[in-house]
Amino acid sequence: MANYSSSKNWVRHLFLILSLAAALGIAYLSYEGAHQPHPQSESSSKASVTIGGPFTLIDQNGQIRDDEDFRGRYMLIYFGYTYCPDVCPFDLRKMTGALDLLGAKAEDITPIFISIDPERDTQQRLADYAQALYPDLVALTGSPQQIAQAAGHYRVYYAKAPQSEESDDAYLMNHSSLFYIMGPDGRYITHIPGGTSEEQIAAILDQVLDSGTSRTMPAS
Repeated sequence: MANYSSSKNWVRHLFLILSLAAALGIAYLSYEGAHQPHPQSESSSKASVTIGGPFTLIDQNGQIRDDEDFRGRYMLIYFGYTYCPDVCPFDLRKMTGALDLLGAKAEDITPIFISIDPERDTQQRLADYAQALYPDLVALTGSPQQIAQAAGHYRVYYAKAPQSEESDDAYLMNHSSLFYIMGPDGRYITHIPGGTSEEQIAAILDQVLDSGTSRTMPAS
């Protein structure tokens, strides 16, 4: 808890950095061709980048879930896949560890894992994965088209990595690694790079909850 408390001292500075990154856009996360930018209003700044948008997917219990289901709660979203050998398990443990550090405050946050490997991440596969990792985790999959649409809204890059194995099922996925914090209104607040410590993630979430932020943090 000492590390958690000390990390809150610099979280405002980190917010400035993250907010500046959001203001400048994260176009480098776009997946060329497969993912197109989410439509913006004509009054939007040409330099702005919209992050987040509607999705309709299936959770680990076989229920159809869309983004509207989570209104009134913060969403902490991570895109990955269950066959990931290192990055995804590492990041998800950091995410769930941060929620544990928040204690009762975590009740206002829905942790969401969206698979970018719908060919292998079936409902049952996600159910087993979520149960072993964090029972309150909402794990979502869908058709390749549904996943592509959701990933496109969040500017997530993903693609099959070239493999030397002969089996079609033996492949890895290259993908961006970010935690997205979305407000109770469904709008983007900020993102946190994968690999961030659970104490730092908890501090940022704590700051968001205390401030009641429900929209993109302004650049300073």
